[in-house]
Amino acid sequence: MTTTRLSARAALASVTDPGSFAELPAPRRQSPADGPLGWTGYDDSRDRARDRTGEQESVVIGTALIGGREATLISFEFGFLGGSLGERTGDRLEAAYTHAREHRLPLVSLIATGGSRMQEGMPALTQLQRVARQCVLTRAAGLPQIAVLRDPATGGGWATLGAGADVVLALPGAQVGFAGSRVRPPDADPAAYTAEGQCAAGHVDAVVAAAELPATLAAWLRVLAAPRSAGHVAPPAALAADVELPPTGWHAVRRARRPERPRAPQYLDAYFDLRLPLSGDRAGGTDPGMLCGFGLREGQAVAYAAQCGTATRPAGYRTAARVIRLADRLGIPVLTLVDTPGAANDAAAEHAGAGAAIADTFVALASVTVPVTTLLIGEGGSGGALALAAPGHTWVTPDSYFSVIAPELAAAILKRPPEAAPATADQLRIRPQDLVSLGVARGIVSPPTPKTPEEPKP
Repeated sequence: MTTTRLSARAALASVTDPGSFAELPAPRRQSPADGPLGWTGYDDSRDRARDRTGEQESVVIGTALIGGREATLISFEFGFLGGSLGERTGDRLEAAYTHAREHRLPLVSLIATGGSRMQEGMPALTQLQRVARQCVLTRAAGLPQIAVLRDPATGGGWATLGAGADVVLALPGAQVGFAGSRVRPPDADPAAYTAEGQCAAGHVDAVVAAAELPATLAAWLRVLAAPRSAGHVAPPAALAADVELPPTGWHAVRRARRPERPRAPQYLDAYFDLRLPLSGDRAGGTDPGMLCGFGLREGQAVAYAAQCGTATRPAGYRTAARVIRLADRLGIPVLTLVDTPGAANDAAAEHAGAGAAIADTFVALASVTVPVTTLLIGEGGSGGALALAAPGHTWVTPDSYFSVIAPELAAAILKRPPEAAPATADQLRIRPQDLVSLGVARGIVSPPTPKTPEEPKP
């Protein structure tokens, strides 16, 4: 499946509110004949590209409304020398980034490029450093960057504007990868160079159909432009009087392990009015047992990282840390839901850096300046659960327990028989009410009332 290759302006028109696009003036650069290398015929090639596309360069920059919210936009014209990056392209990209910072606007890039322009050699390649610097300055300004990967998104354009964005969306069937189709190894798996392959590998957040892209971008801008709360996220309602707490530690374990108890998706759907997921650790992995993203709660933006009751894999921790740091940079409070029997401990998890990933999640939570609130909704298994728990701002539900180690494993370590696990659970004091009395949790709360979340959900 391939995506339709739109011109730069058609791509802009496809996602922006009608008539709202205003082009930014292009910086003027005096270049020597045939460019910095004196490449014979280069000026003629640029003239033909201008005649064919009607554009002066390979990118169009400006501002527009998307769903009624203003953004700075960059759109690549693939018909102009393959959407390649040259010195004049870099001038325009820098101008767009600068305008976004000066006017406090989010930046949306519609990327379709084959990479750096060979006819300009190293001066063209160094534009990637220039783009990287602009990306860093825009991050430091606390402004979000959203990339839409069109066909193709390869080379330096993918490795800077694309992969460096905070939110990375892609059109179905788009060619995505650092290596373009003409320079890959002949035996390379073509599926690895697709939007779908990159999403599965954790490098793209979502593959979005062209018809759904305007609404998806509008939803992201709505969330990222929403008011920020100055305090911690409010936990769900206080514990109802008729809810029974587990009488023993073993009852707490069995209750947390019930298949029918509420899980993270139910909590998130009940909590948020609008929820937009982010996927992948940007290091080659995804973990379906870790749900991350941003949403709206009573009109305010909130980030979330939620375990789903499975053993959390290294990619899950890295994804959570990525979202927590992004939320901190954007000034958005964080909600974490803890529910795991523990971190994955198989050989694959160790090879993938389980220890380092867990450590980085601890560091991410310890270093943020935005408020973080945690709700323990099920199993709290050792450090793999504690890595997502906010010190001093953790709440628990009646369906939960938190333990230094699972009671069965604790009994084994103490050289007790398996039937001693229930008594060991009592000794560990892992019930919700125990956690409150020990000062681990602030209080016990009831699950929120379910409600239907707002679409879209890419």
